[in-house]
Amino acid sequence: MKISGRNKLQATVKEVIKGAVMAKVVMDYKGDELVAAITVDSVEDLDLKVGDKVTALVKATEMMVLK
Repeated sequence: MKISGRNKLQATVKEVIKGAVMAKVVMDYKGDELVAAITVDSVEDLDLKVGDKVTALVKATEMMVLK
């Protein structure tokens, strides 16, 4: 699959917390935690489970830099 997004991070699913409509997917990226809020339908369509290797695609209109 080709995609225009450039901020692709290879991560591992640490936790999936399903609500009624939305789910929180917690991922490990090189020791840092990434969290995505996606629909429960998407979790089920992707068959996401703890330990799965995934790609986190970050799309943002702005970015901050801290030092």
